[in-house]
Formats: sequence, C-alpha cells, structure tokens
Amino acid sequence: MTAATASHTPPDLVEGARLTVDGVELRVRVSGRRKRFALTVEPDAEVVLHVPAGRPFMDAERFVREHRTWLASKIALRVETMPLSPAKRLVEGEVFRYLGRTYRLAIDRNAPAGSAVRLVAGRLVITTEQAQNPAVGRAALIDWYCRAGQAWARGRLQPWAARLWVAEPAVGVSDLGGRWGTYNRGRKGDSASGLMSLGWPLFQLPMHLVDYVIAHELAHVRINGHGADYWRILRSALPECDERRGELNELGRRMWMGGIA
Repeated sequence: MTAATASHTPPDLVEGARLTVDGVELRVRVSGRRKRFALTVEPDAEVVLHVPAGRPFMDAERFVREHRTWLASKIALRVETMPLSPAKRLVEGEVFRYLGRTYRLAIDRNAPAGSAVRLVAGRLVITTEQAQNPAVGRAALIDWYCRAGQAWARGRLQPWAARLWVAEPAVGVSDLGGRWGTYNRGRKGDSASGLMSLGWPLFQLPMHLVDYVIAHELAHVRINGHGADYWRILRSALPECDERRGELNELGRRMWMGGIA
C-alpha cells in the first residue's frame, strides 16, 4: 500500500530535475523572478521547462500538455537541423575541407615537435606529435584554420564593404562556439569601425558561403539586429542572400567542429 502510494507521488519541481510528460522528457529550470511557465527547445533538441518557484507539478504538466503541438513542431525542427558534425581521425589520408575543397592529412615524421600545420602540395601536413596527441593535433589544426581563414578573409573585406557602403572593420578568426560570425562595433566616439569575428569552421565551406557570412556581418556595421531594414540592405548587396542562408544552414551542420575520434 505504501509503495503503491509513493510511486504516484508527483515529482518535485526543483532545479535540474527531469520530468516526463506524455513521453517528452524535460529538464527543469526554476526561477524566483519568473511569473509564468515557459518552454524552450535547445539546439540539441533537449526540452527545458522554465518554472516559477513554488508551483506544483500538476500546473506544469497541464502547461506542457496545452503546448504539446507547438512542442512537437519545435522538436521536429531541431532534429531536422541538428548538427551532423563528424569526428575526425588524426591519421594519414583523413579528409579535411578548406574553402569547399578537400585535402587529405599527411604526417611528417621528420618535422620538429611544435611545428605549425601547413598546406603542402594539396595535403594538410601535421607532425607525429600532433597525430599521436588528440588535444595537440586538434589545437594545431584549428590554429591553421584561423591563420589561413584570416588571411583569406582580409582579401574579401574590401569588395563587400564597398558594396555595402561601409568602412572595413578589423577581422579576426577564432572559436565562436558554433557561431559563424559576429560583429562588435567600437565604443561610441571611436573612429574604428569595430571588429568582425569569424568562426574557424566557416572556412571549410565553399567561398560563396564564406562571402555570405562576411556580407551578413558587414551589414551590421550599418544596422543592428535583423529587422526589415537590415535584410533590405543585405539584399541590395547580395540579392541571392536568402538562397545562401538556406545553403549555409544545410551544409554548415555537416562541417567538422573540432571533434577527434
């Protein structure tokens, strides 16, 4: 009797708890400042239930059921667009991409430890140390993408800045945590035109998609956000921007994001 009663006790809505409602698993986030329930679907399709402090499980369950059609559509969209990033092996012949072309990995067993990755005769060359140590090899390859990408991007800024009637910002390439690019304008009163940051995985994509991201970020020199005026300006410089955005969304999720097998 006691065991049967305990099995039907509603779970507590505490931070980090896991709930299942009609087959959907949810992670609970509790906030003392929140007044209403809310649902979000994370990029990995995890569902998060945002809960005002002190609310009972039955209220949460009712809220989820009232929104299950919306939730099902959002989960389906996240699954459809979920990254399919393959892990890479640091072995002879592994394929890496740069500006849409494929290059195979080569290991130079005579190269001194600490040598930088280099592109030689159509092959990305790493050292034995980099091949044998995944962390070292990953860092060296990302460093190469940052160096090569920055050199290439510098040559593309001027034509796109001219099309968009903006001054050229500084450009850097780094790990942006899955974002393709960002633009940060200088402080008010500065004469500088801000900083465009590009994510290193971007430079695996074909050149026309890298150009799209550069144009996309340069348009932010003129307008913050992504309102109607922003898209009007971008389309004036790149009429096919909608097609390129769709291609970026589809192809981009298949790029290597740094995982080593």
